[in-house]
Amino acid sequence: MADHGVGLAGVVDECRDDVTIEPVQFHALCIPPGQAGARRGARGRLGAVPISEGIRKMSTASFPEGFVWGVSTSAFQIEGATSSDGRGPSIWDGFSADRAEACDHYHRYPEDVRLMKDLGMAAYRFSVSWARVFPDGHGKPNAAGLDFYDRLLDELAGAGITPYATLYHWDLPQALEDRGGWPSRDTAHHFADYAAAVHDRLGDRVDTWFTLNEPWVAAFLGYGSGVHAPGRKSAGDAFRSAHHMLLAHGLSVQALRSAGAAKVGAVLNISPVMTPAQVSDFDRPLSEEDAEAVARIDALANRQFLEPMLRGAYPAELLPLIERHGGLDHIQDGDLDVIAQPLDLLGVNYYTPLVVQAQPSEPADLTWPGSEGILFCTIPTAVTAMGWPIVPNCLSLLLGRISREYPDLDLMVTENGADFVDVVTGDGIHDVDRISFVEEHLRALRTAIENGARVRGYLVWTLLDNLEWADGYQRKFGLVHVDFATQRRRPKDSAFWYRDVIRRNGLTETRPKRPTLETVAARTGVSRATVSRVVNGESSVSPEVRAAVMRAVNELGYVPNLAARSLVTRRTNAIALVLSVPRQGGDTLTAAVVQYVTSLLEGAGKQITLMLADTAESHRRIVAHVEARLVDGVVLLPPDRADTLAERLSRTGAPVVLLGKPAIASLVPYVDVDNAGGASAATEHLLSRGRRRIGMVCGPTDLVTVQDRLAGHRAALQRAGLRPHLALADDLSRASGASAARRLLADDPSPDAVFAATDQLAIGVLQAARELGKRVPSDLAVVGFDDVDAASATTPALTTVRVPVADQALALARLLLSRLEGGHTTSVVLPARLVIRESS
Repeated sequence: MADHGVGLAGVVDECRDDVTIEPVQFHALCIPPGQAGARRGARGRLGAVPISEGIRKMSTASFPEGFVWGVSTSAFQIEGATSSDGRGPSIWDGFSADRAEACDHYHRYPEDVRLMKDLGMAAYRFSVSWARVFPDGHGKPNAAGLDFYDRLLDELAGAGITPYATLYHWDLPQALEDRGGWPSRDTAHHFADYAAAVHDRLGDRVDTWFTLNEPWVAAFLGYGSGVHAPGRKSAGDAFRSAHHMLLAHGLSVQALRSAGAAKVGAVLNISPVMTPAQVSDFDRPLSEEDAEAVARIDALANRQFLEPMLRGAYPAELLPLIERHGGLDHIQDGDLDVIAQPLDLLGVNYYTPLVVQAQPSEPADLTWPGSEGILFCTIPTAVTAMGWPIVPNCLSLLLGRISREYPDLDLMVTENGADFVDVVTGDGIHDVDRISFVEEHLRALRTAIENGARVRGYLVWTLLDNLEWADGYQRKFGLVHVDFATQRRRPKDSAFWYRDVIRRNGLTETRPKRPTLETVAARTGVSRATVSRVVNGESSVSPEVRAAVMRAVNELGYVPNLAARSLVTRRTNAIALVLSVPRQGGDTLTAAVVQYVTSLLEGAGKQITLMLADTAESHRRIVAHVEARLVDGVVLLPPDRADTLAERLSRTGAPVVLLGKPAIASLVPYVDVDNAGGASAATEHLLSRGRRRIGMVCGPTDLVTVQDRLAGHRAALQRAGLRPHLALADDLSRASGASAARRLLADDPSPDAVFAATDQLAIGVLQAARELGKRVPSDLAVVGFDDVDAASATTPALTTVRVPVADQALALARLLLSRLEGGHTTSVVLPARLVIRESS
């Protein structure tokens, strides 16, 4: 195949004027390890790259001799060429909004292999596209599709890189989905045939095979919540899919071993499950209720796959959940014996923990069928751009647990990495956050190995920025930046840093003190401002001075940070968080948004200035502060009613984002929930329960949220051929809700249901119903909106529409960060979710 680009050395020359900048390490969140477990494992011996059988005593920062370093990718995310050489469609081809040319790896694999070689990779985990090998999912293999993997393996062999092949990374052939997909047992048998065919062609060059990648994601996001392909929403289908993927794993292990495969394993996404308090104290004792919540989610997320594979049985507490949602007929006699084939290696993918706590009346999350009474928590800590909490020592925790429960099983960290906002500059891509993330996880990994975990290698996710499934091209996980318009590859600082980790087979013993602008200036004999201009690519500096500065940068391993670049860009790294008062009923939302937005933006290196906008003078002072460029951007929590502050701030030229749709139509982007959609869903729920005389208790109709919720309620009634019956409340208090409800319930005929614009109004409706002798829900169904804490504690518990507070905060932070980097300015409207409780 023709060569489509230059290798790593050429990229460095082009981007950095023959200078390789050596990044340094930074400190991230660290938490002390703890916790336990014990039992037998499968047989274990990894040999794709020679590895000493025992863990040798290491120096302070080194890894065991023969430790395997590399990267992981997946076919759909990088290959492109979705209709080339006979490839059939996969379930993702139609589901993904972005077209899947991805990284065009299908044509550019020689360049990508050369990148890996130049970065010192010893191992490359890739996945085979089932639809490329079997366009119809079964039948006769497509020789042209297998030819591509032939060429790739030859290229890897020439570069001295050991391949690790994954047979399934979520891209089921669409033809098989049309025949039932993973809920159909036949798909498991087709998968075994596919595995045998791939081994028949490629087995002479692949030593280690992984059957499945993260079956929990494929089953429960693809068939349960529907946020991944194929987009089905059925708890029963999710559980059936999970079992048939496990069966496919067992059948394919048998097929591979019969064909002579040297080593076979599987890859699971495993997350420690803990309460918020345990995040900072792993050994924190749990209440009985929290312990049950943790155990149930651990069974759904982790043990549902670990125990059938490695013990030949499902967790006892999981079977009733499976039976309730999908029955047990799909689990046939002998299945678990097939599933529990001995494994040589378990791949562990780790990104973040699952944080939960017991919460009575909490409905089940679609992604987690059987999770009633459990709240999934957001914790205020450093996060990635995906909003995933960064807790490195949870990696030590989970590796230690697996090694104690399955002591004979070899492990490999097959995915670990992070999405961060990368900034392309004239002198490179200085992704210090990614370097910090990987370094801290490697330190946690070393701790696990020192404590006896049998971990044989570490593969970063991922080599290239790529097509990140349903999120498209906006996510940046790669060590190498890809310009998708030109397919140009540019290694980030993290790629060079990881290269050096591989060279020394470990980390530096201590985190070196970070060189500063002053350090470089002193070495070069120029001013701090001159150094800043050089590292920012300014043309006003003479070539001689530029060369001297870059020599010092290279010798010192200096990485320009945001503060350094601000000398030229005028960035302050300060963000104004402006609170307007009063916000009716918004205290809880405001407090949560302040907490989460502050945490997220500080995690992105920003300093937060909290400002109160409660008077005309405070408005003037805030506008002057922003006009003076004392902050880079503004997060504004505007008042409920019309206010001109947002427009005045937008005229300053600084990026501004709002919480909530503004009362006055504006071009300023905002983040809000789908108030109309949530009210429509609440009303349709009442209609589905046979209620036909549905009243609504409104708050003041000059409030934007009330206007939108009223519009959604009216639209749902209109579709059902019904007219609205409204009672206006003076404000959003319980007393006003009770007063409005008394008027509404005095009508003849009396309503058989009431939708209230907020939970506080709805609690007032419950109070009025009791006073009037109305039984809830038999005489009167009641639904609120917001899901405040008190909603689950009313008698009866209140059905309501949940406002995703943490998601709003995350979206606000992301929207502002995107604006700061010149990205999109589209407003974000988040879905609201109906929470059904006893009141309806």
